[in-house]
Amino acid sequence: MKTNKILSYTLAAMLLATASSCDLNEVPVDTATNEAVFSSEAGLELYANSFYDLLPNTDVGVFQIDDNSDLVARNGVDDYLAVNALSPITSSGWTWTQLRNINYYIENTQKSTVATKNHYLGVARFFRALFYFEKVKRFGDVPWIEETIDVNDDAALYGARMNRYEVMDKVLADLNFAIENITLTSDPSVTRITKNVARAYKTRIALFEASWRKYHTEDNKQSTADAWYEEVVKEANAINGYTLHSTVADKSYRELFLAKTAFADESILSVALSASLQVYSSANRRFISPTYGNRPSLTRRFINTYLNLDGTPFTSKAGYETTPFVEEVKNRDLRLKQTIRTGDYTRTENGLPVIAPPNFSQTNTGYQPIKWCYDERFPFDDESRNDNAHIVMRYAEVLLNKAEALAELGKMTAEDWTTTIGALRKRAGITGATLTTLPTKADPYMVSFFGGKFSNPVLLEVLRDRGTEMVFEGLRPDDLRRWKLGKLFQDAPMNGMYVPALGEYDLNGDGKNDVYFYQGTKPTSTTPGIAFVDVTPSTAVGRVQLSKGTSGEVIWNPGQREWADKKYLYPIPEADRIRNPALGQNPGW
Repeated sequence: MKTNKILSYTLAAMLLATASSCDLNEVPVDTATNEAVFSSEAGLELYANSFYDLLPNTDVGVFQIDDNSDLVARNGVDDYLAVNALSPITSSGWTWTQLRNINYYIENTQKSTVATKNHYLGVARFFRALFYFEKVKRFGDVPWIEETIDVNDDAALYGARMNRYEVMDKVLADLNFAIENITLTSDPSVTRITKNVARAYKTRIALFEASWRKYHTEDNKQSTADAWYEEVVKEANAINGYTLHSTVADKSYRELFLAKTAFADESILSVALSASLQVYSSANRRFISPTYGNRPSLTRRFINTYLNLDGTPFTSKAGYETTPFVEEVKNRDLRLKQTIRTGDYTRTENGLPVIAPPNFSQTNTGYQPIKWCYDERFPFDDESRNDNAHIVMRYAEVLLNKAEALAELGKMTAEDWTTTIGALRKRAGITGATLTTLPTKADPYMVSFFGGKFSNPVLLEVLRDRGTEMVFEGLRPDDLRRWKLGKLFQDAPMNGMYVPALGEYDLNGDGKNDVYFYQGTKPTSTTPGIAFVDVTPSTAVGRVQLSKGTSGEVIWNPGQREWADKKYLYPIPEADRIRNPALGQNPGW
């Protein structure tokens, strides 16, 4: 009987959750199932489970979002950056089904007599905040809707958009309500929305908004930015019960992204995958397959930002520009060897470890990612079969959000530095004064890296670690947009390892050559399994070149990338604008 009742609740929640489409005037209809769902805690919980679809898709994954950024060389060019590809005709995302689902739930839960209803209202308002945050990032001004719209409500159906800054004030109110009312503080499974999840997301959302207000000066909102930075710090300080995952120094970081059950010491929210339930991600296939997906590789421009183990900048070493790969990866921030293939990296073949240098049939620059990727080849490389937990929020990001906010506010203390950036660097094996002492001189390489946008030495070092700690976790494109550094989408070089001259090279120092760079006729080699890379001068898309012809950095040509400031916001899709002319259009479109 109990099983049947739970099944009924589940069916009712599914019916109510799906009784709408993408049109604002199609709304869920009250049925006999309404009372069954909203009259018990079990019903409220089951319905609220439908909101989890708002979390990042596990197939595409947060690990693929950074492919469209200044840090990654990838196959092809996304429509967002391709010449003349994005337009009001091709734009998408003006969908509201999930919002109607949430608002319907909120309206009915408010009427409920269930004693714990405020907890579930907090969960719903957290997801509404998340929904609107994504909409504001994409479109700027959007209509604010907080009730189920009646079919005859023309004012709501055909009304204008609300100013993005007013919408974000409402997002903040929803987050604050969630934090105040969600009763679950933490969750051992790391898969449920808790008070700490809401707090962590608030640090992310408030940091985005603070930066947008500070750097998008055309909106004249700079004077309101500090209040949002303060919200980041306040909420980060309120999060408790987490620490940085730390086991073996050169394994702790990567372990986070390989665990089948997320480590609850650092992970705040994850999406659980399961081989038994056939719920997978495609991480290995997207990073390793030579024919599937974007085949992302990191750029040398970014790799240069990883510190030496003694805490000094790699770019302060004489001759760093011409240091071959096998040497440049030595004695560096231990996150580097846990993010890309370096000298001692091995993979498992038939149960045995096999040395695995960067494979130029799978990488465009030589900096081949291993973060998120299982070391066993089959079936993970050839099929979308990863079942490692899909982490979408972790404590390291909270520390970075707090550190950036403090740096922007000019309030960073030595203690703050030690417990944020210093703690992250300590886990990465870095030693020296950089763990406890605030930087006082801006690193010229980092100043240049951000195109002169930032000169504050503390902020620059925070941003250095934001990159090295969070790469392939889906934050970088939003970072570029909030800092108003969109030009880096187009201008950042797609450069790779340094090649002194044509010929064969040992990339991992095991005494066996791994790659042969040549021009003209493909040569022969006595080295089994060596990868041949043709660097004959060419302007063709999808070709590797050397920056000085027969020597220099590897240069990858994915195709022409185009940036225009109008791309900070997507255009309103033409079909939706025609349906409701009051929506108008975003600037430049």
